Amino acid sequence: MTVFLDGESLTIEQVESVARNGTKTEFSETGMQKIEKCRAVVQELVDTGEAIYGVTTGIGEFARIRIKPEDSAILQRRIVLSHAAGTGEPKPDESVRAAMLCRANTLAKGYSGIRLSTAQMFLDALNLGIVPVVFKKGSVGTSGDLSPLSQLAEVFLGDGEAFYKGERIPGKEALRRAGLKPIELTYKEGLGMINGSQMCTGESALLLVDARSLLKNSFIASAMTIDALKGVPKAYDARLHAVRPYHGQNLVARHLRTLMADSEVIAEKSGKVQDGYSMRCTPQVIGPSVDAWRYAHGQIETEMNSAADNPLFFPDDKAHLAGGNFHGQSIGMAIDFLCIAMSEIANLSERHTNRLLNPTLSGLPDFLVKGQGLNSGLMVAQYTAAALVSENKIFSHPSTVDSISVSADQEDHVAMTPIAVHKCREILTNVGAVLAIEMMSAAQAFDFRKPLKPGNGTRIAYEVIREHVPHLETDRVLYPDINKIAALVRDNTILSAVEAKTGELSLE
Repeated sequence: MTVFLDGESLTIEQVESVARNGTKTEFSETGMQKIEKCRAVVQELVDTGEAIYGVTTGIGEFARIRIKPEDSAILQRRIVLSHAAGTGEPKPDESVRAAMLCRANTLAKGYSGIRLSTAQMFLDALNLGIVPVVFKKGSVGTSGDLSPLSQLAEVFLGDGEAFYKGERIPGKEALRRAGLKPIELTYKEGLGMINGSQMCTGESALLLVDARSLLKNSFIASAMTIDALKGVPKAYDARLHAVRPYHGQNLVARHLRTLMADSEVIAEKSGKVQDGYSMRCTPQVIGPSVDAWRYAHGQIETEMNSAADNPLFFPDDKAHLAGGNFHGQSIGMAIDFLCIAMSEIANLSERHTNRLLNPTLSGLPDFLVKGQGLNSGLMVAQYTAAALVSENKIFSHPSTVDSISVSADQEDHVAMTPIAVHKCREILTNVGAVLAIEMMSAAQAFDFRKPLKPGNGTRIAYEVIREHVPHLETDRVLYPDINKIAALVRDNTILSAVEAKTGELSLE
């Protein structure tokens, strides 16, 4: 399999395939033609002697200063070097690889004006396993991810550091070992390599992949809880949700019906007329998070296939336009929204766990264990969930409402998009653990419902969990159980087993 880049059709699934699985990538024939067509116009415009931002002028506040044509190579190299000013620990390999792919796809749209040979370096490095060392912090998200993309680009110039075959070595040495030569930059190419938000865009694509899996796992966890607590099925009736036609709400209700179908636990009448909000409103709470994911997905895939650079060159018109297509606000706001949406998944999950553990609400033994007093059961697992949910609430404060002016007020509104991305990664990590605690609790509750059997999907989830974590008969250390189930959530082991039985738990 090869991912072909044309600047128009890159998907989050392809980003994951390249960034995490090492899938090879190439420019499509159309992509190469667009890059070369645009490059020819850049040279033509330069020859006119016209002032072109970042090509024959300085950048930022120095845009007022003209640059001699013979100094162009020096300018472009110094742009990259001077902007490599990040700090912190190196980003994960997958984040850097995702950024390389997204930047190459932006170049394939044919508006950035760099040579095909320069653009090709992104794909050569990807395919040969060169991963530039890029620090986690130092970007404000406008003019894009200048600092991290500069750290990435400096390796292609023979500077910086890179990981190659597991070893951290000088960038020039990484190129040599892979059989590549450093780039000698010319007009526009320094800017063309760094002026956009592709670090955040690539990372956001991976966040969306992971968030989608967690949403699907939340359907399963919620169904397990409702099933184990003998929820009132009327709350998930298709007719009820059809008259409030939100996509996410109706989708979640449908999946809950599928997962709990044929449950002997629910079939045993409880005498309840309706359940507490955290149970009967599950579609109304998780559904908006599904809709938020779909919104963020549209925004990120739009950005992945956009011309994010400055200036942009329009070959058909033989024109150059300086503007702000590098600004990260669209990405940052989408990921801030995703942070809120995924925090709510954990928020609801912890409330489900609370209902499972509280005998007044569940009708089951206190904290789902016999021998209370001597045994505390799953009591403190809920404390962990509560701590993670509280942390998520702090992380849900939006980053894009903040801005600090830079570059002598030339860049006086910035998006702080990288902070949104960082927060979201922490939130997703927490969500996986909170869902694991709910599933662990629901599985323990099912043990007390025997010989009654759970529903078609909830039974499969229960069986997978019991293959890895036994019933809690007396108190034992809980964190290995939580971590095992969290791993089953994050690697989609539970999800895959359930979908094999019930069909895909799609977000569409």
